[in-house]
Amino acid sequence: MKIQDFKLKKEKNQKISMITCYDYSFAKILNSTNIDAILVGDSAAMVMHGESSTLNISTSQLAQHVKSVVRGAPQKIVIADMPFLSYRKGLRAAMEAVEKLMKAGAHAVKLEGASGHLEIVKHIVESGVPVMGHLGLTPQSVHALGGFKVQGRLPEEFKKIVEDAKLLEQAGCFSIVLECVPKKLAATITQNLKIPTIGIGAGVDVDGQVLVLQDMLGMNSEFKPKFLRYYLNGFDHIQKAINEYHADVLENAFPNDNESYS
Repeated sequence: MKIQDFKLKKEKNQKISMITCYDYSFAKILNSTNIDAILVGDSAAMVMHGESSTLNISTSQLAQHVKSVVRGAPQKIVIADMPFLSYRKGLRAAMEAVEKLMKAGAHAVKLEGASGHLEIVKHIVESGVPVMGHLGLTPQSVHALGGFKVQGRLPEEFKKIVEDAKLLEQAGCFSIVLECVPKKLAATITQNLKIPTIGIGAGVDVDGQVLVLQDMLGMNSEFKPKFLRYYLNGFDHIQKAINEYHADVLENAFPNDNESYS
């Protein structure tokens, strides 16, 4: 799949599947699947580094994650998040961040919101770098939003997000992620844009879906927002396997003769 295929899929009414990934091992698995696209998200701050939000990850850290994913999934399109404030310090700083992520192997970048950086979005696109937008719950603005809450329920919020989606399309974005917004809002935006929408907690009437890999694999049994579906009870399966290994070690059941060198 290529960047141009995002719009083609929308035109053909074909859904787009996207999933996050941050490391080589999982990327190798994803490379063998039917998934359309991989997002190296700033969610790595929380999933891989144990942070309480996405704020505490740098462009250099994300670039390293991108390198690992690209090595493991050379047949997939890889989109990289631009981290907190990396595109709010002026054009030069924004382009340096873009350069670092693209040279790490990303095929496109994603940034949150619209107000205040539409010109930067245009400049990035005009520089030959595909840009994915992100509206609704924008985790980098978690403190301004008062927490991880559904966005767009109030009429003025609904209208603003629709307008921002149109502005991002006009600025040259090839796609927009809609996170934690009412189903009606996501459907309205999807119907009014020529570029595809990718939902996470945005209902089914979008052009595609994205989930955090570790979330859908059930790696954190304490995290279960309304929009998340577990496709595997990963925490329990891995815990069971490790405990079995531990027991085998204690009982001298591992390694056996076939697993030992003569």
